[in-house]
Amino acid sequence: MHRDVPRPPVTDGSPPADAGTLRRLRWRARRGLLENDLLIARFLQQQGDTLSESEAGALACLLELSEAELLGLLLGHGAPPPELDLPPVRDLLQRLGTVRLDPRLPQIPPRSTGG
Repeated sequence: MHRDVPRPPVTDGSPPADAGTLRRLRWRARRGLLENDLLIARFLQQQGDTLSESEAGALACLLELSEAELLGLLLGHGAPPPELDLPPVRDLLQRLGTVRLDPRLPQIPPRSTGG
C-alpha cells in the first residue's frame, strides 16, 4: 500500500519541484560519463524530493554543460561559467558536493565557498 509522505520544505522560497520535473531531471541525468551519472543520480535519490523549482531549473542548466565541464563542477574544481554563476546554481553545486556515493558513509558537510 502506497502512502503519501510529506515532503520537507524547500529553503529558497520557491515552491517545490513537481513530480514530473523530477522525473525529467532523473532521465536527463543519465549521461555518458559514469561519474556524472553516479553523482547526479545519487543526489536525486538522496535529496531530489527537497528540490525547489529554482534548484530544479539550476540542475537543468547544469545538465546542458559538457561532460568534462559538469564533472569539474561536481568535484568542486573551478567556478561555473559566467552565464551560470548565479546563486541558485552555486547553492545547488554546494548541495551536490554533499552526495554520499556509499549510503553507509556519513553525510559530507558542505564545501566552503570561500567568499
